[in-house]
Amino acid sequence: MPPAPPDDPPIVNIHTDGSCLGNPGPGGYGVVLDYNGRRKQFSAGYALTTNNRMELLAAIVGLEALHRPCKVVLHSDSRYVVDAISKGWATRWRHNGWMRNKKDAAVNPDLWQRLLDACEQHSVEFRWVRGHSGNADNELCDQLARAAAESSDLLPDPGYGINH
Repeated sequence: MPPAPPDDPPIVNIHTDGSCLGNPGPGGYGVVLDYNGRRKQFSAGYALTTNNRMELLAAIVGLEALHRPCKVVLHSDSRYVVDAISKGWATRWRHNGWMRNKKDAAVNPDLWQRLLDACEQHSVEFRWVRGHSGNADNELCDQLARAAAESSDLLPDPGYGINH
């Protein structure tokens, strides 16, 4: 296959996972970014957070690491993340002032806003993968996320507690 013309956006695969010990409790995220045979890994741990916040943050970090518009396939074992983006729920929540319906506020609006903003910079396809089922990249992300959650150098999660 000939190389893509220089003006075509690069194709990037991003694998993500979040982990939380206790939920809420210490948590972490892991990201593996694949582009043109090169790989980058990202992870960080937080002192008090939730699993869903770490799943969201993993996707955000992966997308925000890209320096120009790309075609992205983002792989996540989080139905929460994949379905909310793919089915348009997060966009609807934002349109409705971060309300899921007339009575219930959307949880994690700070991270959903960042994720939607990051998605607008790229052409992103979210793909759900079954967690803990032998997918090497998902397993690596899980290891990165767990190690980050178990580290002694944990960050505060300033958004934890918003609409919880």
